[in-house]
Amino acid sequence: MARDVRRRWRSIRVIGLFLRPILTVIVRRRWKGGENLPDGGFIFAVNHIAHIDPLMISHFLYDLDVSPRFLAKQALFDVPVLGWIMRVSGQIPVLRNTRSAAEAFAASEDAVSEGGCVIFYPEGTISRDPDLWPMRGKSGAARVALETGCPLVPVAQWGSHEVLYPYTKRPHLIPRKTIRITMGAPLALDDLRAQPVTAATVREATDRLMREISRLLGEIREATPPADPYDPAAHKRDDRQDPEQRES
Repeated sequence: MARDVRRRWRSIRVIGLFLRPILTVIVRRRWKGGENLPDGGFIFAVNHIAHIDPLMISHFLYDLDVSPRFLAKQALFDVPVLGWIMRVSGQIPVLRNTRSAAEAFAASEDAVSEGGCVIFYPEGTISRDPDLWPMRGKSGAARVALETGCPLVPVAQWGSHEVLYPYTKRPHLIPRKTIRITMGAPLALDDLRAQPVTAATVREATDRLMREISRLLGEIREATPPADPYDPAAHKRDDRQDPEQRES
């Protein structure tokens, strides 16, 4: 196992040698909160605003000397080159609504317990809030944190949507955009960890997580987040909505 971890980290460092200079040229970085980096394994939970978010988050973590592991759709592992990169860097495949989904969460718990960093987008998809505030969260990140006892770290990001707006394919590189990422302190969950892991405790942990991510994003944007997060289920918004309706 230790050999696999070292091999994975070497692979990520080699990939980073190529990607980091490109990203440094494309965007400006405004990183904050590195002092909140926990010791050992942890869950890194961040809001989702663009398809290129994993690149920016990887850049942030690479600068902190952290090897990131993402939960990613199984189909991405079949894409030439990208699939190879994801396999050698130890990313975790997920087949939604199948037995594999449960296996992915088990793999996440193992990775965190072994000292790794697993990235969750607790919204489950790119935000559909009209102003790109965090939506109501799904339970995966909080459940892994409660099951493992490992830190759950809230993170807010802003700016990647200006490079590639959600559900569009044409990037906007000029003028050079600024990516802001703030990592908060690990979420206070001791009271919930003293209780059995139930649907209620996981929901409470998830709601705390989303409130803190929204607060951090409010600081970045110098704005007040909505009191009630956008809930896709309640709005019954079609996932195939015309992306042109969301462009600004």
